[in-house]
Amino acid sequence: MTWSETEYVECLRAERRHYAWLMQRHGELAPEDAWAAALERYPYEPSDAPFRGLIFHDEAWHWAMLAIHGDRYTVAHPELAQPSAEYRALD
Repeated sequence: MTWSETEYVECLRAERRHYAWLMQRHGELAPEDAWAAALERYPYEPSDAPFRGLIFHDEAWHWAMLAIHGDRYTVAHPELAQPSAEYRALD
């Protein structure tokens, strides 16, 4: 996918916001720690970076659940296999 800088930055901001919310809500991190985790998970990639934005192939829900519950989160917590309505309402 070819991203304009504006599109990329908007998507990056949205995914960071969602990830930080999840890390607070499900990971029980303090807001500043949740935001730090979001910045680490979603670093800015320059426009010439190979595979820029590849992390967006899965949404923040998936990456946060992996970080909180591990690789088998869908088996151990089948209720978390799909994003919650509360998460979807963030959009």
